[in-house]
Amino acid sequence: MKKFVVIALAALALVSCNYKEETWINFMDLSQATGSDFKVFYQSVDNLSKDGVPSNCFVPDGTPIGDYKETKATGANSTLFVQCLLDVSHGGEITELAGTYTSIDTEGNPITLSGKVMLPSDGKFKRFILVSHYTIGSNAEAPSNCFSLEGVLVPLGYCIIVPDYLGYGITAGKKHPYLALDLTARNALDMYLAVKPFLASCGIEPEFDDIMLMGYSQGGANTMGVMRLIETKYADSIKLRRVFAGGGPYDVTATYDQFVKTNHAAYPCAVPLVVQGMQVGAGLSLSMEEFSTPLVYEHLDEWFNSKRYSTKQMNQLLGTYTTSDLISKAGLDRTTYEVAELYMAMNKNSIVKQDWVPKAPVYMLHSMDDDTVDFINAMHARATWPDANIVYNFGHYGGHVPAALRFIYTVKTLLVEEELGL
Repeated sequence: MKKFVVIALAALALVSCNYKEETWINFMDLSQATGSDFKVFYQSVDNLSKDGVPSNCFVPDGTPIGDYKETKATGANSTLFVQCLLDVSHGGEITELAGTYTSIDTEGNPITLSGKVMLPSDGKFKRFILVSHYTIGSNAEAPSNCFSLEGVLVPLGYCIIVPDYLGYGITAGKKHPYLALDLTARNALDMYLAVKPFLASCGIEPEFDDIMLMGYSQGGANTMGVMRLIETKYADSIKLRRVFAGGGPYDVTATYDQFVKTNHAAYPCAVPLVVQGMQVGAGLSLSMEEFSTPLVYEHLDEWFNSKRYSTKQMNQLLGTYTTSDLISKAGLDRTTYEVAELYMAMNKNSIVKQDWVPKAPVYMLHSMDDDTVDFINAMHARATWPDANIVYNFGHYGGHVPAALRFIYTVKTLLVEEELGL
């Protein structure tokens, strides 16, 4: 049985939490009695209201949500979606538990990772939703360090599990294996496998035993990877009720090819993130120094691997949208072994190129105007899975961030409709 360990972030928070004795006060005793590796307990309570979510919440480009609300909308109805997301009609409190669990690293060895659990403060919820988060840059945006926007679904009666990817949270000193799908999907599912028995040992269990998956952008692709992992290896033990995926790079190769063919990257930090992610996650022989221009290589550790900067800040530091300013001539040469190796790795980590067809119901949203994760990803998903149980919602929903807000708001709406039997 995998263990979930709650880590201390602020000891003073303990005195402000008022929980029912039968479910919360005996966490330490229960964990010791079950022989878990639970070390230190930390919990916090946030009141969700029409005034908004906690201030340490970010939209997908790393902008604090409070600042984003004050800026001009970059896509249709962005401000409206922010307001609707923050209008948590059920009210009440949610409990946040930041913790660690055991998974595997890029070499397949055991590693301790971190993440956050958010659930109603009375400990009662319908089912788990395992969330794979979107691309982040700074460690401040890691779920264990902030309030994930998907937390607005908790008052609807759900327990949200949001893992930090390897390279964030307590492993921020390591490079993130960006879009290394098999690994990051495994890391995410391991957190669910750890959290479920941990909460059960504390007398906290869902009303229903099936689970949902959810993710946008990088998280959209990772969510489909988790779905594949469950349906191919855990079908007898994990029941999938529904999957929500939005704006995902389901075809990593096609995404990267768009950068190269057009010599343009609207989200420039994604170019070196993809290359380094494949190098780290697939153990490629390519050299980042030879593969990248000096603009990238000389600042790789400071701008990308220090986890100090959001993706928005990374893009500002790069100061260019031209792919050839980021990738060297050698890196663009398709005739070399190193570049061929990169493409093979990207193919391997593209969910639409796996020998698998989704079985559980999927809702997939993608904006046709997405300038970050090209719409070609959604087209390839629909072409690959034309007969799967997937509802495709493709429309002109603005750029990547406005579409992300629409996605989360739409998931919230669909869950409410499901609850009402509509």
